[in-house]
Amino acid sequence: MKSTTGEKIFYAANHILMMLVGLACLLPIIHVLALSLSDKHAIASGSVVFWPVNLDFAGYRVLFKETPIVEAFRNSLIITVVGTLLNMIFTVLAAYPLSKRYFIGRKFYSFAVIFTMLFGAGMIPGYLLIKSLGLINSYGALWFPGLVSVYNLMVLRSFFEGLPEELEEAARIDGCSEWRLILQIVLPLSVPVLAALTLFYGVGHWNAFMSVLLYITDSSKHNLSVLVQQMIRSQSLLMEMNNVQSDLANTLTPEGVKASAVMVMTLPMLIVYPFLQKYFVKGVMIGAVKG
Repeated sequence: MKSTTGEKIFYAANHILMMLVGLACLLPIIHVLALSLSDKHAIASGSVVFWPVNLDFAGYRVLFKETPIVEAFRNSLIITVVGTLLNMIFTVLAAYPLSKRYFIGRKFYSFAVIFTMLFGAGMIPGYLLIKSLGLINSYGALWFPGLVSVYNLMVLRSFFEGLPEELEEAARIDGCSEWRLILQIVLPLSVPVLAALTLFYGVGHWNAFMSVLLYITDSSKHNLSVLVQQMIRSQSLLMEMNNVQSDLANTLTPEGVKASAVMVMTLPMLIVYPFLQKYFVKGVMIGAVKG
């Protein structure tokens, strides 16, 4: 069917708008990357825009040698991997029974879960609860309060409800147990939505900031988000740079090191996302439409 002139204009305007939005998201990252790879004089003169000037890796060398960036990266990795794994396990275990019509109390539990989306206790009651549970200064304070996202639970439940019941019936006739049904039939068919939810949970844990400030009192357990924020807002970076070897101190600026820290924090998610992107839209749309 041939598009009308109005439709062509509409599609062209959409493409232009999406390109502008994409550039608005991409150009700041490119600028920070260029800053992290440029030398001291280029950064100080403001000549760095979207391409490195006088390629220099001094910012990264100082970052990895003189700051606890490696330890913070390891902490972020632990928080993200373990937290995402726990999130996915408990989300699947909650969504699967709620998707079955024969589950006794299905409506009540569904209402109880959705009800938590409407009201929240707030920061102070949440802190007191975490403290009373003895989770202060442990990563459990980051994992357990948000163990299951209600939105993600509803998406996954809707996806499970859309799976053919004939598969379950055939598996039960063959003597398949409930656990085997989940592990060998349901989950392999749910890879798109599971990948999308894994990305949701993973990004949330990787970017965790306020919860780390509230519950983690030991600075050696801080993640990249907190470390980078402290480097950007405080003068501690300048003090640390005064102790750097003279050959490096003459070739870097605080802005270059800060840009390097931002890139170290950002790159892992940029690397992981393309591998999950093909499942992203498909998984969310299937779970949402069938709900």
